[in-house]
Amino acid sequence: MTSPAPIRSSPPDNWAHQALLKDVREALYSLPSYFRTQTNIEGISATDIFTLNAALGAAIENQVVETLNQMRSVWDPNEQYALYSFRRQSQTFPDVLLRRSTAEEGSADDIILGIELKGWYLLAKEGEPSFRFQVTPAACAPQDLIVVVPWVLSNVIAGEPKVFSPYIEVAKYAAEYRNYHWTELRRTQSDRSIVSPVNVMPYPTKSDRIADVPRSDTGGNFGRYARTGLMDNYLAQARGELLCGIKAEHWLHFFKIFQEQKSTELIRAEIEAMRARISSTEQNADPQRIALIGIINHLETFLDA
Repeated sequence: MTSPAPIRSSPPDNWAHQALLKDVREALYSLPSYFRTQTNIEGISATDIFTLNAALGAAIENQVVETLNQMRSVWDPNEQYALYSFRRQSQTFPDVLLRRSTAEEGSADDIILGIELKGWYLLAKEGEPSFRFQVTPAACAPQDLIVVVPWVLSNVIAGEPKVFSPYIEVAKYAAEYRNYHWTELRRTQSDRSIVSPVNVMPYPTKSDRIADVPRSDTGGNFGRYARTGLMDNYLAQARGELLCGIKAEHWLHFFKIFQEQKSTELIRAEIEAMRARISSTEQNADPQRIALIGIINHLETFLDA
């Protein structure tokens, strides 16, 4: 018999920072309006577009943290937390802490909340975030969040990084549901059990063991967060984001056609299949359809060059 699914919970009602948590969430959702960067990319080949995540991912995450600190008026409108700021930490959970600026590194004192922050290049070849979230639920405080920030270049293959509204989930619930998906929902004949570390507390040090470990994982898939189903609705929305007037999912398909180094005949067949699919799903007078067909026609010129 399947065990009941975990229930998303919040910090207790008497937690002193309820209003702050709400405002931090609002700030995160407002990131696209505030995000600024000095990074500018030019001259990248369209066939190398999938490499951008590895090249820029960490820089984007750093810039998100910098932007949050510059948005203090959004998450601290009454200046109650003037001594606190968002600070990145490496090699442990969570990636980002909202803590007192004078707090010692490695100490849990004066930490209000944590954010496990992941940048997601919207045109990554996998079509979904590939990060693994393996932290045991006991390492997550009730107020901690997992945040995924999608980004692309402003002109698709050139320009400045541009971010979109992020995915936000309660970290403890995310860890519990990941385990529930692994032990209860997957179709498998292998051992479904998970070994969890003991004596784990929120805001661990780098040396603490905080990862849940499956007893059987021959494919190395434990913790692939996007495969739990929790992000499905969000991913469908993100793939529909318009990049230069065209949905992200269509750009991804364009790039995949040429990235996989197929023969000219196979590429031409995929282009024709894409043209037919777009013609059947988009309205004839839709400007997006007209733009898509124009790009497809342009792609064909590369085959004849």
